[in-house]
Amino acid sequence: MGIRIVTDSTCDLPAEIINMHRVSIIPMYIITPNGEMQDGIDLTRKEFYERLPGYKPHPTTAAPSPAVFKDTYEKLAREGASEIISIHISRKLSAVMDIANQAARETTAIPVTVFDSRQLSLGTGFQVITAVEAAEKGKSVAEIIHILKNQIQRTHVFAALDTLEYLRRSGRMNFALSFLGSLLRIKPFLKMYDGNPTAERVRTRDRAIKRLKELLIEATPLEKVGLLYSQSKDRAETLLQEVKHLLPEGDTLMEEINPVLGVHIGPGVVGFACITKK
Repeated sequence: MGIRIVTDSTCDLPAEIINMHRVSIIPMYIITPNGEMQDGIDLTRKEFYERLPGYKPHPTTAAPSPAVFKDTYEKLAREGASEIISIHISRKLSAVMDIANQAARETTAIPVTVFDSRQLSLGTGFQVITAVEAAEKGKSVAEIIHILKNQIQRTHVFAALDTLEYLRRSGRMNFALSFLGSLLRIKPFLKMYDGNPTAERVRTRDRAIKRLKELLIEATPLEKVGLLYSQSKDRAETLLQEVKHLLPEGDTLMEEINPVLGVHIGPGVVGFACITKK
């Protein structure tokens, strides 16, 4: 059966790709006033974003226990896997990497290599696709890790948020700064590269969309692009048409951002995950 790939539900890959490549997804948890729910199992993205503004208190997120990861690794071993690569959201954004590493150390049935994508959303998802395609071609774990490290250096994720409010609610931003941003109608602009999250501020939604286009142009020529959104599909589709001339041939993934990230960034987000050719 060869090398199998495991990831978590923050990768934002569509179900057809997950099923086609037999990727094992470990769901993250969203803890709401209605109880604890598994991302993608107990709660759809549509349901989450519809309910998010009304949740009191604001939801929190959590990673599964090491036992959940270990059970997944051992199940794949029983199915005949020879090795596992477990690819996850950046260690700077979540405890998932530490939990997966603990589970890997406790797994004796099969060798497990835990890999920090140093990314989020489709930035991680694109690495999962690369890993499964390399494994299907017979590449070794060492060869796949080398390929992924190269891809990390060419991967950028950037997104325009509609409001600072959800960053404030989730506790990820100083309250005074959040209030100032709302007062001045600042639109936060978030970027992720090589494990380092950074932020910019722009004044209007139009300026935020312009900045998205600028960064996409800077990243050209492009090997792969995904368009990300949260409860803003119409806006995302309009943006896709406006930048179509910059995109590589073939279909462009357009995915709604998972609730684990949505807790912090809220609805109205539009952004890109892209891999440069250079």
